[in-house]
Amino acid sequence: MEFQGLWTMALGVGEDAKDLSAGQVAMRALVIYIVTLAFIRLAKKRFLGSASAFDVVVGIIVGSVASRAITGNAPLLPASAGIAAIVALHWLFSGIAVRWHGFGQMIKGSSSLLIRDGQVDEAALRGAHMTQRDLHEALREKGITDPAKVEEAHLERDGSVSIINRSDELKVTQVSVAEGVQTVRIELKSG
Repeated sequence: MEFQGLWTMALGVGEDAKDLSAGQVAMRALVIYIVTLAFIRLAKKRFLGSASAFDVVVGIIVGSVASRAITGNAPLLPASAGIAAIVALHWLFSGIAVRWHGFGQMIKGSSSLLIRDGQVDEAALRGAHMTQRDLHEALREKGITDPAKVEEAHLERDGSVSIINRSDELKVTQVSVAEGVQTVRIELKSG
């Protein structure tokens, strides 16, 4: 039997989804895994690693199309072409977003300032659909128990909260005017 015939038989090409064997579904899973991984690597995109909603949506769509191809509910080659088209569009949109800030904000969103100079912005919390408890949880994850000790806190596009601590340490400077004249000690506290 020729290679194409073996390949067709191994993948269950042309068979109804309910007639696929476990081995054929496993082979389809391997093929779709390799094809999807190749497309994503070619797009040079890290899916779900600090992912924005923009990245998550692509991951869900690619997963859905891939699963249909694996289970035989969609033909293998057209499903692979669909995955390639989705990844190519994502790559194109990412490239445009890098070059055009407004487009990037439109598809990826923007960060929200939640705390400035130790003061929580209640309107920003409401706009982000976050509660005080959510904010305090995010602060505790960074080892901070008091919002007053935060210079700035931002809700980032990927849903994480980034924090810049206030610097409360004393800065001590000694100033001498001239020899024999009294030395002055100055303590500055920032924050």
